[in-house]
Amino acid sequence: MAIEDKFIENAIVKLNISKYLQKELIRAGFSRVEIQKTPVLTRITVYVLNPGRVIGRAGHTIDLLTETIKKEFKVQNPQINVMEVENKMLEPLLVARDIAEKFERGLNARKIIQMSLRSIMENGALGAEIIASGKLAAKGARAKTIRKSIGYIPKAGNVTELVRDAHATSYPKYGAIGVRVRIVPPGTVFPDREIKAIELPKSIMRA
Repeated sequence: MAIEDKFIENAIVKLNISKYLQKELIRAGFSRVEIQKTPVLTRITVYVLNPGRVIGRAGHTIDLLTETIKKEFKVQNPQINVMEVENKMLEPLLVARDIAEKFERGLNARKIIQMSLRSIMENGALGAEIIASGKLAAKGARAKTIRKSIGYIPKAGNVTELVRDAHATSYPKYGAIGVRVRIVPPGTVFPDREIKAIELPKSIMRA
């Protein structure tokens, strides 16, 4: 197998493992997963709001997850480490789910996005972007997109790997809405620039 094919295969396996864990651990407040393969084992670090739900009584749940990943995804010697989320406002998937839930409750989309951006930045992020696409108005209205960003969010090159990125879908009565959240966490160092203090726009401060 060519080296390029191996890289593609590894990326697909990581994506499928991430989707599986997200589905199985949604009640534990799943946020993200990091997968690192070594010659000895595959280290899978799961970030959740409630680690106890992942571990389970006497470790039963985590043992079951480990065995499933080993069999279903052909991962040799997987080791799952569970980490508690320190700040949910710096976790894109948790923020996206929160926004999606508020959309389903019929709250004003633009105001929700502005409030979420303010909260993300007040918790130390160096940059944040929220994109909502779909039926953002009442029944019969056309689909549209709202895109709001603050700070530095790289869009191209290897530095994009430093940006946390997640997507959730909201299902209000009048149609689906996709929510994408991108966050540059505190302390991120970019090789090509220095991030200075970020002043929030007045529209965000008033949200």
